[in-house]
Amino acid sequence: MSYGSSSSGARGGRRVEYGRTYVVRPKGRHQATIVWLHGLGDNGASWSQLLDSLPLPNIKWICPTAPTRPVAAFGGFPCTAWFDVEDTSVDGRDDIEGLDASAAHVANLLSSEPSDVRLGIGGFSMGAATALHSAACYAHGRFTNGVAYPITLSAVIGLSGWLPCSRTLKSKMDSSQTALRRAGALPILLSHGKADEVVTYRNGERSADFLRSSGFQYLSTKSYNGLGHYTIPEEMDDVCKWLSSRLGLDRSRG
Repeated sequence: MSYGSSSSGARGGRRVEYGRTYVVRPKGRHQATIVWLHGLGDNGASWSQLLDSLPLPNIKWICPTAPTRPVAAFGGFPCTAWFDVEDTSVDGRDDIEGLDASAAHVANLLSSEPSDVRLGIGGFSMGAATALHSAACYAHGRFTNGVAYPITLSAVIGLSGWLPCSRTLKSKMDSSQTALRRAGALPILLSHGKADEVVTYRNGERSADFLRSSGFQYLSTKSYNGLGHYTIPEEMDDVCKWLSSRLGLDRSRG
C-alpha cells in the first residue's frame, strides 16, 4: 500500500484541500483502477484496508480523503466531506459546486491511468452520492459547471447512498443521444441495507428509479435485510462478483 500527498483545488474562488490518498496496488495483472470514496467524517485509510483484503488481484484501488469543511447537517461543524450536505436524501439541497469539485478531483486521479485499464468509481454513503454524480457527469459529457468530463467510466458502485441532483438528471440525459447512449451502457451497482437509519432504504429505491427513468438501464440493485448504515461481508462478496463480471476480470494473479 502506498500513500499520495494531499492535493488542492479551487472552484468559484473556494479553495479545498484534500487529505491523504491511499493506494492499493494490484497483486496480479493490472486490469482496472477504481477510486473508492469514503463516507461523511471518515478517511481513505479504513476503506483501503478492507479493499486490500478482497479477492480482486487485478484491481488497483485509489482511496482519497475528502477535504475538511463545515457541514450543514452537523450545524456547521467541520469534518471530512466530499460536499456540503443538509439532508442525506434525493430531496435535499444539492451543493453543486462541492459535488463538481469532488467529481473533478476523482476524474483527475484516474486520468493518468494506462489506456488499456478500465476505470471505475465506487463509494459509501456520501461517497456513493459523489460516485453517482460522477456517473451523471460522464454520461452528460461535462460537469454541471460546463467543463468537459475527461475520462471514460466502465463501472460505478454505490453502497448505502443516494442520487444528488435527481430533479435535473432526466433533462440532462434527454439533452443528447450521446448522453443517453453513455447512460444506457454504463454498469451501475446500487446496494442498500433495509434497516439503514442514516440514508433510508426508500432513498436508495428512489435513486434507482430516478436513474432508470433517466436512461441508466444497465443498473443492478441489491438489498440486505437487517443491514444498517455499514457494510457486511455478504455485501462485499456481491461487489466482488459484480465487478468481476462487469469488468471481465480474470481474478488471477498472472
